[in-house]
Amino acid sequence: MDTVLLPFTTALAGRIEAAHAWTIGLCAVFVLVTLAITIRARRTTRGAVDFYAGGRGFSSTQNGLALTGDYLSAASFLGIAGMIALQGYDGFLYSIGFLVAWLLVLPMAQLTRNTGRFTMADLPAFRMRRMRVRLACTVSTVTVCVFYLVAQMVGAGALVSVLLGLHDGGTVLGLDAGRVRTGAIVLVGVLMIVYVMYGGMKAATWLQIIKAVVLLTATGLLTVLVLALFSFDPRALLSGAAEASGHGQAFLEPGLRFGVEVPGDAARTLFNKMDLVSLGLALVLGTVALPHILIRFYTVTDGRAARSSVNRTIALVGAFYLMTLALGFGAAALVGSERITALDPSGNSAVPLLAEEVGRRAAGPVGAAVLLALISAVALATILAVIASLTLASSSSIAHDLFGHILMWGRPRESQEMGVARFSACVIGAVSIALAVGAQGQNVAFLVGLAFAIAAAANLPVIVLTMFWRRFNTRGVEWGIYGGLSATLLLMLFSPVVSGNTDPVTGENLSILPAWIDIQVFPMENPALVAVPIGFACAIVGSLLSRERDSARFTELRVRSLTGWGADRD
Repeated sequence: MDTVLLPFTTALAGRIEAAHAWTIGLCAVFVLVTLAITIRARRTTRGAVDFYAGGRGFSSTQNGLALTGDYLSAASFLGIAGMIALQGYDGFLYSIGFLVAWLLVLPMAQLTRNTGRFTMADLPAFRMRRMRVRLACTVSTVTVCVFYLVAQMVGAGALVSVLLGLHDGGTVLGLDAGRVRTGAIVLVGVLMIVYVMYGGMKAATWLQIIKAVVLLTATGLLTVLVLALFSFDPRALLSGAAEASGHGQAFLEPGLRFGVEVPGDAARTLFNKMDLVSLGLALVLGTVALPHILIRFYTVTDGRAARSSVNRTIALVGAFYLMTLALGFGAAALVGSERITALDPSGNSAVPLLAEEVGRRAAGPVGAAVLLALISAVALATILAVIASLTLASSSSIAHDLFGHILMWGRPRESQEMGVARFSACVIGAVSIALAVGAQGQNVAFLVGLAFAIAAAANLPVIVLTMFWRRFNTRGVEWGIYGGLSATLLLMLFSPVVSGNTDPVTGENLSILPAWIDIQVFPMENPALVAVPIGFACAIVGSLLSRERDSARFTELRVRSLTGWGADRD
């Protein structure tokens, strides 16, 4: 499960004032460059294929970079390194889950590219050709994207607030922390609307390519600087991290966070271990069915290029997560868990603090300010890139599926459909801004995990059964999507994430709702272990209860998915 940026809670401001101008300047450069790219993309976006799929003209290398940019959000960049810094080996389990997921994406990439055109709904709709199929897929796509969007935008507001030193009661231009966070959320939302409205998939793809290059470069630079402080000896790094963590050798072994054994409580121990399995399922299976990842396969020339782009993504994502090891253990060794948790109990401050510390050791106060500004600007840039892709995925589904195939009976003019897509981007952006502003100050980390779980429970059964089960039909699609979606939302509502979870030592409320509200029934924080089987079961039972069958369309789908015959003609 990905993690979201949470508000930092102590006095980083006094140490980073020198970096404010650098951070703002670097962010401004990134925004100006991407706006210029958007304007250029607008000039070459003439039809639906250009807007939805970037003209299908991107190479496998370009699309591999774009997929990498889509997948590596700022929350992952800061959150996973922070988890490793605080939880050691257990923190790295997130990285393993995210990387392993791409091994499942690899075989699906070519099949998806050969079968669909623009959205996830194109896959089942090729066989069923029912409006209800596209409606169900639109509901699922928008739900996943909105949860993901809100989490990223709240993270943007939190990050801007701490970088300007406003969490400790300060002001900027007469504005307090709350107003600045709101302003940052609105600004990020407006930018994402501009990217999608004017540039479509071409702008979003180049935005992701630039973001991926910048993110990997900055992460690589920081990794080299960290390793240099330990004479490029990984054993020295790990020893220093274990010693500074306060946990000793246990820091390098499993059990600090996941699968914790509770003495005298066998049930709680079992649920803790099941929760770990459930988390892994959400990470691995959810990635395969994320809408903004699926539509990326339509931007290349053919299925072979889609598969090659995933191979490149696996290499880049793998390199990134290996570097998070150095960043996480480096933060534990050089910064220390006390300083990290004092600023943010979730550990998201680990990378900024590490950048400041490494920069100070390398070049004094100036080095600290510059390196901290660079890392902070990269984090903000990655947020912009990810939310642009999410907005494009949801607006494309509304325009292509809901408007084009349901309201217009599959016969819209391209200009109409693109106009609706641009208007939908405005609506999605406005809704996300409103939700993110309202969610400020809340623990919204579960939103990203919920997006992965919904994708795994609602989208994945439909994708897999469409491709490989001859008996699958319209009712199976509907039952699978709505059943998986409902199961995930209900299980999360009655989980410890929402209510009934308190720290056994301090008594602090760890849930979203106030401590006096306790509706917890489901004992695990991650619902995928239960929700995914429910989604598959609903899809299978729904299909068996319907008399609808079309073996000819399934045979045509199989031929098309394997050969790519007719992939761009429908």
